Amino acid sequence: MEVRDVVCTVCGCCCDDLIVEIEDNHIKSARNACTLSTSKLMDHRERLESPMIREGGILRDASLEEALDRAAQILSEARYPLLWGWSLTCNEAVSIGVELAEVLGGVIDNNTSICHGPGLIGVHDIGISSSTLGEVKNRADLIVYWGSNPVHAHPRHMARYTVMSRGRFRRSRRERALIVVDVRRTDTARLADLFIQVKPNGDYELLSALRAAVRGEELEQEEVAGVPVAEIERMAELMIGCEFGALFYGVGLTMSRGKSRNIDAALSLVRDLNSRTKFTILPMRGHFNVTGANEVTTWLSGYPFGVDYSRGYPYYNPGDTTAIDILRRGECDAALVVASDPAAHFPAGITRRLMEIPIITLDPYRSATAEISEVVIPTAVLGVEAPGTIYRMDGVPLEAKRLVEPPEGVKTDVEILSSLLERVKILRG
Repeated sequence: MEVRDVVCTVCGCCCDDLIVEIEDNHIKSARNACTLSTSKLMDHRERLESPMIREGGILRDASLEEALDRAAQILSEARYPLLWGWSLTCNEAVSIGVELAEVLGGVIDNNTSICHGPGLIGVHDIGISSSTLGEVKNRADLIVYWGSNPVHAHPRHMARYTVMSRGRFRRSRRERALIVVDVRRTDTARLADLFIQVKPNGDYELLSALRAAVRGEELEQEEVAGVPVAEIERMAELMIGCEFGALFYGVGLTMSRGKSRNIDAALSLVRDLNSRTKFTILPMRGHFNVTGANEVTTWLSGYPFGVDYSRGYPYYNPGDTTAIDILRRGECDAALVVASDPAAHFPAGITRRLMEIPIITLDPYRSATAEISEVVIPTAVLGVEAPGTIYRMDGVPLEAKRLVEPPEGVKTDVEILSSLLERVKILRG
């Protein structure tokens, strides 16, 4: 059986043109898929086979009902639980997670707080001149990648949406220019028409100099942030001279010194450019539904991440109500981890704090976090074994399909979270 228009659930590109061949409930091949997508669709090693509960320091197999009862007990007894992850699951699961956080009086946070959170804070400050990836594909004649390396992080981004795509008004690579700004010559930079090598943590200075050049002001220094003024002026001329430009920024900009102030400067640069030409700016979101986690959490709470319900209403203060900060202060006394592996990605000191509290992990695969959890519940793989809605990095909603049936007894995130929420409500009265 052939299934067309399959949505990839790996990175924020969410490519929706995959063609998958299925035989006897197994995926045999996947066309139009990058290597990352092919691996997710066809390689299911390291799967969690059954629910597990820790007893005597050792994880033992358990029934789903027993695991859910234990998880509900841990969360119900917690004074200030942390609900973390949500970027690799569907919007329907995120909405249940927000309700669960409200019932528990805990904090719900997603991966945004350790990657593109400063970008959203910058949008709070400045606003954003955004567009869909389709607009970029069809109209953009200048693409800027800043602090991002899509050749490795988003393998099909350039071919589907930017310099190598075939759009309605821009038909080939010859009709587009590519500028890459990074601290080193990446594989993406090797494809660029202009590569600007900024010194580490010099992004804010460079962006400020670019804004001055775009406004026609003279730069008196010989170089800014390690970049000769002549190159800055050349880049400014290319940006002003384009018909439609798009700036894509990655965590190289959000996580370097300055963080949200870097994004403030980038957003302001695009605003300045829009007085001279047409320009748009978009973040290069990593997880396939991290945008959806932000969107759904905002619908329901008013805030995109790090939402604290301990006061009986949603409270948002990045740097205070975000996961790393709560764990650093030793405030939370239980954690529910959904489709994430914080033990492998948080700083070592924060992971040690995480190990001090009971953890409940919902994930299709074995992980470092699962190994230190009190309760582990396997879930179906979204976009392969489970359907659901997700958001592409530009905010366009897409429907992920179920291609094959999950292993016997394995439920979806939505089913497990719904059951967990019901149990918590009963225990909390």
